[in-house]
Amino acid sequence: MFTGLIEEVGAVRRLQRQGNFQRLEISARLILEGSRLGDSINIAGACQTAVEIGTDYFAVESVEETLQRTTLGALRPGDPVNLERSVRLQDRLGGHLVLGHVDGVGRISGLEERHRQWLLRVEPPAELLRYIAFKGSIAIDGISLTVAQVEDRGFTAAIIPHTFDHTTLGRRRRGDAVNLEVDVIARYVERLLRAGDPASTSGLTLEKMRDMGY
Repeated sequence: MFTGLIEEVGAVRRLQRQGNFQRLEISARLILEGSRLGDSINIAGACQTAVEIGTDYFAVESVEETLQRTTLGALRPGDPVNLERSVRLQDRLGGHLVLGHVDGVGRISGLEERHRQWLLRVEPPAELLRYIAFKGSIAIDGISLTVAQVEDRGFTAAIIPHTFDHTTLGRRRRGDAVNLEVDVIARYVERLLRAGDPASTSGLTLEKMRDMGY
């Protein structure tokens, strides 16, 4: 599990295709402190397992499913990537619960500076829009952000200068692809409230939640 607070921006060092997966080496420093083989590392929003750790890099092996459903399959040597180590029980949860399971790839439709903040507009896959809510949380390339506006075809997130300068967002342009992970709580709520589900025995309904003040 992750928080969506990026610890370091690494760089793709080497890509090597090996059968049904791709070996990805990433140059990094801070992220290596305390990391061990088998640890989970969030790379641009996708949870990957460290299979090798060097003095200034680490390596993961991405399966075909990951390469097809995230932006990791389009990476090239030198590309910057957001990095975060998995949280420990004693860590503070400063962002929101991020699993590192990419739900879909969106496209940046706008990026503009306004009143000392940046407004990032993204068009997600249509099936993800129902999980995105005003003031809700979303992870974009692994970054925990708050939704500032929801529209028919997309949403806008407001970005403070620190986040813009210390993540890959400062290098993004209109048309770029980004990994998206919706708030996992929204998915569980939808499942609980799904109408006409014969397997549901919880007794929880939308009307009951309203009666309880939700």
